[in-house]
Amino acid sequence: MVVVLHNIRSMHNVGSIFRTADAVGCEKIYLCGITPSPLDRFGRSNGKLLKVSLGAEKYVDWRHYSSVARAIDELKAGGYAIFAVEQNKKSTSLYRLKPIRSQNMKYALILGDEVRGLSAAILKKADKIIEIPMRGKKESLNVAVAFGIVAFYLLK
Repeated sequence: MVVVLHNIRSMHNVGSIFRTADAVGCEKIYLCGITPSPLDRFGRSNGKLLKVSLGAEKYVDWRHYSSVARAIDELKAGGYAIFAVEQNKKSTSLYRLKPIRSQNMKYALILGDEVRGLSAAILKKADKIIEIPMRGKKESLNVAVAFGIVAFYLLK
């Protein structure tokens, strides 16, 4: 599994996703758009991100892309199925998703920014849109929490 983060603004969320990505054995994180990386543009450590990741950035490979579309196109060309995590009229409940039984299946989870989520253009590139069913009054979860739920669910 690889993770694509598009325009995630919070260094804390990105650090948390690095830590969870390590826990589930992700091979790589693609940091797209304005998503912060473990190193700033001058090559210095991003302290807020590293404080939350607790060193996971050393164990999970990562790469920055200015264009999420380019990252998705490269993943598709590499044989990855693209799973967008987003609430949408075309989404499938995570709990109705058929288990991924093949060890050879390669897939990428794409998560979008904390306020707007993923755009329609990005969702069109996805092979499947997955949503986490919500039972309370709030309509969404923190992006790092949502990633953890989906990633661990897909491991079962």
